[in-house]
Amino acid sequence: MQSDVEKIFCLIFYHPLLILMMWAYWKTIFTPVALPPNEFCLSSDDLEHFESDPSLTNRKEVLTHAAIGLPLLCRTPTGEVRFCDKCKAIKPDRAHHCSVCSACILKMDHHCPWVNNCVGYSNYKFFILFLGYALLYSLYSALTSLQYFISFWSGIGSGNSNMEKLHIVFLFFAGIMFAVSLLSLFSYHCFLVSKNRTTLESFQVPIFHSGPDKNGFNLGLRENFTEVFGSKKKFWFLPIFTSDGDGISYKTRIPTAANSYQAIESSAFSVQHSGPSNHADGLPRSVVCIDDDRNNLLDGQQQWTNDGGESRAGFDNKVLDPRRP
Repeated sequence: MQSDVEKIFCLIFYHPLLILMMWAYWKTIFTPVALPPNEFCLSSDDLEHFESDPSLTNRKEVLTHAAIGLPLLCRTPTGEVRFCDKCKAIKPDRAHHCSVCSACILKMDHHCPWVNNCVGYSNYKFFILFLGYALLYSLYSALTSLQYFISFWSGIGSGNSNMEKLHIVFLFFAGIMFAVSLLSLFSYHCFLVSKNRTTLESFQVPIFHSGPDKNGFNLGLRENFTEVFGSKKKFWFLPIFTSDGDGISYKTRIPTAANSYQAIESSAFSVQHSGPSNHADGLPRSVVCIDDDRNNLLDGQQQWTNDGGESRAGFDNKVLDPRRP
């Protein structure tokens, strides 16, 4: 660069962009994942009762009793409470078990090998900001090297190429390739935010009492955005945790009174102990342990599970609030 103005311009925009990208990347990697609170784990008595009798009727009874009072809307395809056999805990809405992290993750989106961490409730905002700033950084690198890239190839055509500037070619192509890859990923997650879905929910539709509904958590563009980025506008584009909610209960467009698991199953549990019917609708159901969170895009490699065989008595963690040190 020959012009001082051009040099100053590049310095002013380059370093803040680099700092924001690395800041968001750091927060995505090192923010601990949010785990379900102890209230979702089976008590020692319930766990003993649960494991002593493997019959479906007993499992149904124990889980129904344990789910009373918990803020649950989602259920399994058979209409039962979502339960993790590996963690021995009831799954909060939108939570899934990650086989890599060996834990149930609140509002799990996916496990990202590039950050070696699960992306979920506690760091989803940081992940999106990282994608956005990394995209801008890649475009910046490609655009600022474009004139030198053109000059290099023009020199080849005239026979005056300076091979010492070959690194300019590498920088330009690297910037373009990363920008194209990041653009598709960033655009996809912007779409998910606009619909209030996670990556898992885009492949496996959440199931409510009224049935599967891919737009069950879609509250409109503005509320969907603030659920991830918060209501404080000055922090929207900074890697500071501002997401709304607690990671356990979520607003939904479906009437809560008609679809809440605890309301429906509380009455079912009462009927179970007072009469022959085991369910509020009188239809027999069973608890089925399934692995229905399978990543079909990774050659069938399982990255998250709904249930499993490993036993773990529960979590020692309370719900993590990333705003606390």
